[in-house]
Amino acid sequence: QVQMVESGGGLVQAGGSLRLSCAASRSIRWINAMGWYRQAPGKQREWLASITSGGSTNYADSVKGRFTISRDNAKNTVYLQMNSLKPEDTAHYYCNTRPSWLEWGQGTQVTVSS
Repeated sequence: QVQMVESGGGLVQAGGSLRLSCAASRSIRWINAMGWYRQAPGKQREWLASITSGGSTNYADSVKGRFTISRDNAKNTVYLQMNSLKPEDTAHYYCNTRPSWLEWGQGTQVTVSS
């Protein structure tokens, strides 16, 4: 079973940027689609972005144009570059396959102040 460890979260002002990383315990080369998700307090976990092994990407409307997902199979790592952050982006961020079938990791907290 592949385990994912997310990092890179923190506190940032509105308009700022953060880069999240998701390191896998084993190779992700064979996993077709990897994704980033988030969960805000009192809300359901939502999908944000996904990337296939071929590099095709897809984004939720809420983050399109601001967030960029990428993957480095050699490093078994998936990234999420987040720009133009808004207070409503405040949430706990997770990575998983798309659709999600791995056990969820601890995630990383992103807090955007206004």
